[in-house]
Amino acid sequence: MQAEDLLTPAKTDEYFMEQALKEARTAYEEGEVPVGAVVVINNKIIARGYNQVEKLNDPTAHAEMIALTSAFSFLGSKYVPDATLYVTVEPCLMCAGALYWSKIGRIVWGASDEKNGHQHITGTINPFHQKASVTTGILKEPCAQLMKEFFKARRS
Repeated sequence: MQAEDLLTPAKTDEYFMEQALKEARTAYEEGEVPVGAVVVINNKIIARGYNQVEKLNDPTAHAEMIALTSAFSFLGSKYVPDATLYVTVEPCLMCAGALYWSKIGRIVWGASDEKNGHQHITGTINPFHQKASVTTGILKEPCAQLMKEFFKARRS
């Protein structure tokens, strides 16, 4: 541990979820489904991502996928066992698979996704790596509210 680390207080799950929410708001402003993600190692954000499905004309351009790809590039590694992914909405089955293969150490999400989340499809089966820990419900209300506002505006 370096001296500067002793002076910097540890950031909370809420802090990092706020950072993911900033990414989600960028997606919202660009007309994308508002999901944002950040990858954190040692209390530092090493990668960010937000949904860019429409922008890139790519159904795989989810926030988690973009953040993971950026993290792999930053680290020069295909595995991130010491990392935590913060994402505003429960990962879909595709993103859960990518998280499994990344061997990420921890996954944290805000709002559940009753329609497209991995739990809706897999039920009680855990799709993540066996060593990964999962935390849910961090800033659940603002994460869910952003999604509700987005889809309400699209139906108007």
